[in-house]
Amino acid sequence: MKTAMIKIGVAALLAASSASGAFAQEFTKGVVNKVDVKAKKVTIKHEDLKNLDMPAMTMVFRVEDPALIDKLKEGSSIEFVAERVNGKLMVTEVK
Repeated sequence: MKTAMIKIGVAALLAASSASGAFAQEFTKGVVNKVDVKAKKVTIKHEDLKNLDMPAMTMVFRVEDPALIDKLKEGSSIEFVAERVNGKLMVTEVK
């Protein structure tokens, strides 16, 4: 009985971990137009943001992580993840 419960628990954990991989964030291509380090904001001209159901446009995002804002240089082409965090559009990953 104990062994069966352990097997069920392990199977549930494996299923949950593989399902979370299915929700991996999709990177979007963009070009950095402006970086405002003091205000923790960046202006990006981007392709469609599929996860946010937004068409391609130029817009301002918040960047709370100082390590991320250091990666952003005006005029550079980037790939990034934008998410809605507490009602605000935020860049959460950059590569």
